[in-house]
Amino acid sequence: MLRSLFASLIFALAIFAPAVSAQDGERLTVFAAASTTDAVTEVLERFEAETGVAGVASFASSSTLARQIAAGAPADVYISANLSWMDHLDARKALRADSRLGLLGNRLVLVSAAGSGFDCDPGAGCDLAAALGDQRLAVGDPDHVPAGLYTKQALQALDQWESVAPKLAPTSDVRAALVLVARGETPAGIVYATDAALLPELRVVAALPAGSHDPIVYPAAVTAESAHPAAADFLRYLTGPEARAVFARHGFTVIAPPPLPSG
Repeated sequence: MLRSLFASLIFALAIFAPAVSAQDGERLTVFAAASTTDAVTEVLERFEAETGVAGVASFASSSTLARQIAAGAPADVYISANLSWMDHLDARKALRADSRLGLLGNRLVLVSAAGSGFDCDPGAGCDLAAALGDQRLAVGDPDHVPAGLYTKQALQALDQWESVAPKLAPTSDVRAALVLVARGETPAGIVYATDAALLPELRVVAALPAGSHDPIVYPAAVTAESAHPAAADFLRYLTGPEARAVFARHGFTVIAPPPLPSG
């Protein structure tokens, strides 16, 4: 079972933003943060079943996707794991006016293999660097991956960043950090609570205090270059009861957004 999960996770990590072929021309293209892979895939399937509109998704780090959109990649809807990369596109006028909304929330947790003896709660004063010893902590790259940025904020607030920073194993996105821990390549990692729930072979060691970092907010928006007639419909669908139920079942906190303009 673990091997198949690894395969699916690694496959997801390999998908970035493929060029849209002629066959894909009518498909709704969604660029979404890696941590939303399972939930957004299910929502897209439900949207197609209900509307007949086919969709294709690319999952990667929010930073990777935002840079691709800014460079002209053909995305219709973008879902980021933090506000900063949505701001990045907003500043470049790469989003459709008035389409941006807050969609989801999440939590940061410290995870380890289920059978390991690793035990440390940084929020309760445990020295994480000492607990790691000469081993490393798997995290999304704190230079650009939202989960890593939140992790850096949290460890700074807990006065542990300077001691833990040299022990990091930074990854291209949060799902890659999850894989490192599951493989036993690192004794622990900091990931989203929704990712931790994916593998029963992992256990949550501790939750990082919510007040130690910026609120984890996943905004969504239609891109300025999108010409797909269903882009705004899909954004509205993301806030509807069917999609909200899917996100909640996958462990996300669902944010109630303001009504979207029609059209």
